[in-house]
Amino acid sequence: MPRKQAIHVGLDLGTHKTSVLVAAMQDDGPHVIGLGTAPSQGLKRGVVVNIDSTVHGIQRAVREAEMMADCEIHSVAVSASGSHIRGFNSHGMVPIKGREVSPTDIELVLDAAKAVALPMDRQVLHVLPQEYIIDDQDGIKQPQGMAGVRLEARVHVLTAATAAVQNVVKCCERSGLEVSQVVLAPLASAQAVLTEEERDLGVAMIDIGGGTTDLVVYHGGAVRHTAVLGLGGSHLTNDIAAGLRTPPQEAEKLKQRFGCALASSVGNDDMIEVPSVGGRGPRVLARQILAEIIEPRVEEILSLVSQEASRAGVESLLSSGIVLTGGTASLDGIVGLAERVFHLPVRIGAPSQTGGGLADIVSGPAYATGVGLLLGAHEPAQELVAAAAAGAGSQGVLSKVKHRMGDWLREFF
Repeated sequence: MPRKQAIHVGLDLGTHKTSVLVAAMQDDGPHVIGLGTAPSQGLKRGVVVNIDSTVHGIQRAVREAEMMADCEIHSVAVSASGSHIRGFNSHGMVPIKGREVSPTDIELVLDAAKAVALPMDRQVLHVLPQEYIIDDQDGIKQPQGMAGVRLEARVHVLTAATAAVQNVVKCCERSGLEVSQVVLAPLASAQAVLTEEERDLGVAMIDIGGGTTDLVVYHGGAVRHTAVLGLGGSHLTNDIAAGLRTPPQEAEKLKQRFGCALASSVGNDDMIEVPSVGGRGPRVLARQILAEIIEPRVEEILSLVSQEASRAGVESLLSSGIVLTGGTASLDGIVGLAERVFHLPVRIGAPSQTGGGLADIVSGPAYATGVGLLLGAHEPAQELVAAAAAGAGSQGVLSKVKHRMGDWLREFF
């Protein structure tokens, strides 16, 4: 079989870094054979603010991945993130043609469920089925082939700002890449780090990235709630730079090497060297001072997530606890702090479904979104119903529903 047919590429556009993962798809999952990373200069809180800088970062990461994987990259599945993402639950109902549910009926009921009034600047990216109902019989996961008269669907609809998605696609196209799929970053991360048992029992995945913190709540094997907060690891870096009077680049290094989210777990005699600004010499400070700067900010982020879960009424669904992922989840002590905030069991979520020589490198929480993009490309039928980046607004949906309603009326009358 030609090698190109078995290659899938995931492009994770993050606030801090742009990463490209190349995987050869095997029966046991993706085997990562190429990895390229580059600093993200053109994104802020997950949204493109400078196209040229973003294109340069993508091209640099792609070249690095191509050299490592020894192949050319033409098509990618790209992530979209940012505080512009909104999610809501919806409901649709259609009559069943032929008294037996067909794939067309399922497509029709999903179209009906997402046919909601949206502002002109927003578009539907994902329609995630929660359950189907046939003639008042609920709890159905796969209705195809079942007999009935009326088919209903409860779904979770994820929308995004049209301009933000189009800018992501434009950056990829200017880099010489074709976008095969646009996947919201929190969904990709959840697919990489959550188990089927956790999805069924109830779990909250918290992806703490560089510019945003994403929340996805699963229960009964389906998405029940999503939210995006405009806080992330960059706020920790800014706090460290201001509190220790050190350049932001050095603050980022200090956070990664010595950062701890639980000050009580740091010894008093543990010292670190802190570079100064303005040509002054470095200073030696207690590591506990660094932890006392980081802990309040991380606690604030986790508390806001807890408040969001309480506001949405989903805190009672989290029987499996909390799964933390993203680059900031690598901080020491963050599990203990999260357990103190949520009063639930907490674990660090890292991708484990990959193989190949680079599996150890991409098994960290920072690569959860990239691995999730590969898994989504490998199993496209798993709840990822992505709309095209252009022309996927509510007008197209409404016109399709209107046309099909006309067919139904002609059939019945």
